[in-house]
Amino acid sequence: MAHGMRMDTHSGYMDDGGGDWRDAATRYALLPLRVFLGVTFIYAGIDKLTDSAFMHDAGAGSVGDLMRTVRDSSAIPALVDLALKNPVGFGYAIAFGELAVGIGTLIGLFARLAAFGGALISLSLWLTVSWASDPYYYGNDLPYLMAWLPIVLAGASVFSVDAMIRSRRRRRTSSAY
Repeated sequence: MAHGMRMDTHSGYMDDGGGDWRDAATRYALLPLRVFLGVTFIYAGIDKLTDSAFMHDAGAGSVGDLMRTVRDSSAIPALVDLALKNPVGFGYAIAFGELAVGIGTLIGLFARLAAFGGALISLSLWLTVSWASDPYYYGNDLPYLMAWLPIVLAGASVFSVDAMIRSRRRRRTSSAY
């Protein structure tokens, strides 16, 4: 072994326990992000569903008025036009999508798929609603899109239904031999 160099490159990311503090930090690194994004998207979905003004074709605070307001400044006006064909249906799709993404992310059920859905929602909102933000970092949808990507890549390693399923499969596989 070279002096002062750590030669083992195994991170222990998928292992159950053991390892040093760096291995534990690696396993738990995405947990705060999962909790934040999960709670935020659940809240956003519930907020839309319970807002008496939001689920309407027109009127102050309605999804229809929001879409008409951002249509000409969006990166993809055709996407807004598609939503404007049925603004209330689009509003419900976004709200239930946010709920599904938030719950899946928070409990870690199909975490990569849930995060991919969250990334798609954030991307579509960035290209439509917050595209005209100047400077670009004033719009909040782009940072959300970037926040979803680590979970898309890594999934949910701890405190998740996915990890529990992986653990059960490993135990069944190891007991079969």
